[in-house]
Amino acid sequence: MAAIRNELEYINEMAKTQPEELIRKSELRYRGILEGVAENARRKHGHKLILLAGPSASGKTTTAQKIAQRLGEAGLQTFRVSLDDFYLPVEGIPLLPDGSRDIESIHALDLPLLHQTLRELMETGRGCLPRFDFASGKRAQGRQLKLGADDMIVLEGLHALHPLLCAQFGNTGVKPEQITRIYISVSSRIYDAKRQIVLNKRNLRLARRILRDMQFRNTGAAETLELWPAVTAGEEQYLSPCKPNADVRINSIHIYEPCVFRARLLPQLEAVSRSRPCFEEAARLARSLRRFEALPEALTPADSLLREFLG
Repeated sequence: MAAIRNELEYINEMAKTQPEELIRKSELRYRGILEGVAENARRKHGHKLILLAGPSASGKTTTAQKIAQRLGEAGLQTFRVSLDDFYLPVEGIPLLPDGSRDIESIHALDLPLLHQTLRELMETGRGCLPRFDFASGKRAQGRQLKLGADDMIVLEGLHALHPLLCAQFGNTGVKPEQITRIYISVSSRIYDAKRQIVLNKRNLRLARRILRDMQFRNTGAAETLELWPAVTAGEEQYLSPCKPNADVRINSIHIYEPCVFRARLLPQLEAVSRSRPCFEEAARLARSLRRFEALPEALTPADSLLREFLG
C-alpha cells in the first residue's frame, strides 16, 4: 500500500484540481487494508473471533461492519458484537473521585456475562446477546445468535484488547489461533510544507467526535470539547497499554476529511462562547480547519467510514 500523502499543500491542491481522485485514493487505501484483514481471518478454521479496539472516533463501528460484510461476501456469516451492550446497570458502574460514573473503565463492563456468552457461542454455537439501553441505563434481552461451523464474531469496543477481557478466553473454548486482534486509530498527522503540524492525530479524532455528537447525540461542540479531556484520559489509562497486544494496526485517517468537515464544523466552533473553558481549544481547532480547502459533503461516498460521523 502506497504511503499516505499527509501534507497540507498536496491535500489542498488535489481538493482544488482533482477532488474525486483525492477521495478515491483515500477510500481505496482503507478498503485495501480491510480486505487484507478479512482474507487473513477467513483462512482460520472453526469459529473465529476478531477483537477490534480503538479510541473514540477511530471508526470502530464502521470498520467492524465492513469486515463483517467482506467476510459475508466470502461465504462466512459474521456477527458484529459491541462491548457497549455488556455495560453493567448504571448503579454498578464504578465511581470517579468527583462522584460521576467511570464509563471508560474496564470494570464498567459485566465481564462474567461476556465470558459466559462467548463460551456458549463457541461451545454450542448458540447464545443470547444482551442489549444495553443507554436511555434507561439498564440491560435488556437482545438477539439470539446461531453460529455455523466456520462463522465469525467481530467483537468491537474500547476494551476489546484488554488483558482482563482476554484472560478468560481459554475458558470460553476460543483457541489462540482462532483470534485476530486489531487496533484501529487515526495514526497520521497532517503537516504543512515547513513540517509544522496542522492537525494532530488526537484533534482529527476530536473533529470527528464533535460532528458525531452533533449529528446523533444532540450535543453541541462546547459540550464535546469539555468532555474530551476525560475521554482521552480514559484512553491513556485503559487502551494505550493494550496496543502491543494487536496483531494488526489500522490507520483510519482519510486525508480529505478536514476538507469535508470544514463547512459544517467551523460555524459550530466559532459559536463557542468566550466564557466557556473550552474557548481556546475551539479557536485552535477552527484555525487549523480554515487552512484546508472546502469540499462538499456530497462527494463523500455513502459507504465511507466518514459517514459514521457525518451521517
